[in-house]
Amino acid sequence: MGERISITISRELYEKAKKFIEEQGGFNSVEELVEFLLQEALGAEEETTTMTKEDEEKVKERLRALGYI
Repeated sequence: MGERISITISRELYEKAKKFIEEQGGFNSVEELVEFLLQEALGAEEETTTMTKEDEEKVKERLRALGYI
C-alpha cells in the first residue's frame, strides 16, 4: 500500500477495537481494522457521487417513509 505513518487514538477506542477483533475475527491487528474502516469510509464517499437520479429518489422515498424528510 505504500509508506506507513502513525496516528493516535484514545486508549478506550483502541481497547474497543481490540475486543471487536477478538470477538469477531477477520483482522490480525487494530491497525489492520482501522485501515480497512478508513478505506471503506473513503471509498463509500466516492461511491455516493456516482449515485443515479433513480437511486437518489429511492433513498429520498425511504427517508420520507422513516420520517427523516
